[in-house]
Formats: sequence, structure tokens, C-alpha cells
Amino acid sequence: MSNLPLQGIQACVFDAYGTLFDYASAASRCRDALGDKFDSLNSLWRRKQLEYSWLRALQGVHADFWQVTGDALDFAMDSLELKEAGLRERLMALYLELEVFPEVRNTLTRLRELGLKTAILSNGSPSMLSAIVEYNGIDHLLDGVFSIEDAGVYKPHPKAYELACQRLGFGRQKILFLSANGWDAYAASAFGMHVVWCNRHGQPPERLPGRPDFEVQSLAELSAIFGA
Repeated sequence: MSNLPLQGIQACVFDAYGTLFDYASAASRCRDALGDKFDSLNSLWRRKQLEYSWLRALQGVHADFWQVTGDALDFAMDSLELKEAGLRERLMALYLELEVFPEVRNTLTRLRELGLKTAILSNGSPSMLSAIVEYNGIDHLLDGVFSIEDAGVYKPHPKAYELACQRLGFGRQKILFLSANGWDAYAASAFGMHVVWCNRHGQPPERLPGRPDFEVQSLAELSAIFGA
């Protein structure tokens, strides 16, 4: 992966879940009810959420991300035999209040100071994204919040990434896409965007088309990439 600063980038487009927002923060606020099943619930919920989005895209049977997230939670709770009354509703409500990672606000602020547009491109439904952006008070740091609902298919379909180009009015080579999800980062690279993979958990490289330009462990490392 490159060690050279990026040139010609006009906009930074971020994935939402796992990249800007910590999806584990919903389950972590229910540790009182989850106990030693916290890690299992968090991991299985996320895995099934992604699997259901991909499988629905392949089947051509779309449902928005709120339904997919609820279906994934139902599977995870059934698998772990979590039956406490009100727990599902509590977890789903908290998914609209996921917390940003600590470096997010400063990162977005610095990118805008550099004259770059900033946006979100997410599988999340418009209402989910609106709620979480408002909850964290970062709407003023974003030039756009784009849901794949307007493309009609989940990432990693190319139509999802094309949506960001259309909405921002920039060609794919003018956009830097940033994701903590390896599959997402590689797919955006294969689409033709410049990409930073925020590999928060030290995962090995994906065996997929595409190759991120940069790999970092935190979004705080972006300033160095831009030579700032």
C-alpha cells in the first residue's frame, strides 16, 4: 500500500457503521442484561446483519437496513436464548444512538479545514442515519448523508458507490472512500475510488478484487496521508 500523500482528492466519503459509529456501543450499554453473552451477541448480531444485506441483494428481495438489523438481532437473540422482556426494543433503540469513535469529530473538522467535502455513504436507511448523525451532533461536519436506499441495493454493489459520485458531482478518482470494513474498502477500490481501510482490529488483507491505497488503525491518521 502507498505511503505517498494523496493528490487531487475533492471529497472524503465515510462508511458509517464500524467506521464513524461504534456498533458495539448498543450492546455495551446493555451489559446488565447480556452478562457474559455480550461478546457473542455483539458479534453474531453484526455478522447476521451483514449476511442478510448481502443475501437480500443476491436474491433481489430488498428490505431496508432497519428491518435487516432487527431480523439479525432476532436471530442472534434466539441463538443465544436471550429472552428478557424489553431487551430487543432496548437494543434496537440504542442502535439509533451509537456513539462515534473518539477521533471522529476532530478528523471531520480537520478535513473540512483542508477544503475537502465530507459525506457518509451507508447501508443504513435514511431515518437511521438521520437519527445517529443528529444524536452525535455531527451534521454540521458533513456535506451529505447518503443511504443506499436511493440506489436500491446494498454495498458492495457498484451502484451503491456510484451514488456518492452522483450526489457529490465528482468522478470516482476525486473521492477518497474510508471504511473499517475490509470487504467494503476493497469493493470501493475495485469500483475505482481511492480508499483508506481503517483496519481497527488488525485483520489480514481480504482476498477480493481491489486494493486500498492506505491502511490505518485510526481515522486520526488521515492528516498524515494528506501531508498535513
